[in-house]
Amino acid sequence: MPEFDVSEHHLIRVEAPAERAYEAARRVDLAHSRIARSLFAARAIPSIVRGRPTAIGHMSVDDLVRRGFVLLADDPPTELVLGVAGTFWRPSGGVVRVLPEDFESFEVDGCAKAAWNLAVVPIDESTSIVTTETRVRVPDDRSRRKFLLYWAAIGPLSALVRKQALGLVKRGAERR
Repeated sequence: MPEFDVSEHHLIRVEAPAERAYEAARRVDLAHSRIARSLFAARAIPSIVRGRPTAIGHMSVDDLVRRGFVLLADDPPTELVLGVAGTFWRPSGGVVRVLPEDFESFEVDGCAKAAWNLAVVPIDESTSIVTTETRVRVPDDRSRRKFLLYWAAIGPLSALVRKQALGLVKRGAERR
């Protein structure tokens, strides 16, 4: 996503080969992050109020895809990219289903799209750097203003989720 309105980048050193770091990234379960669980639970409140409770459960890559994210790239042992579109500033998040092949060209006023990657850079045979970058694009000014207000509040929490995800990847890759 070469054009974006916000971007966030984090990295961590992992004492494991790139292949093992990538597998840990592919298997990471964000349900082990208290902040991620809290944010997903907050998103579920509107459905609970309407009498349709939503279980949080696991939050692995595959679970996120079932919840509306799209797998944009899966290039072992180098990179994994997820995308999602919606009205993130609304309580429900308003996730819009987009096919992976349509994601790049998806530009709908009133709707944002976000791409999130986990990339692995080998340093040597036993050490890797795992990075994550999140980019968000909102095509129209009115929605961008709403999103930026939302991001001012949620952005720091989003950063913590990404940092915790990297910590989980590190623990998973270094565990032997």
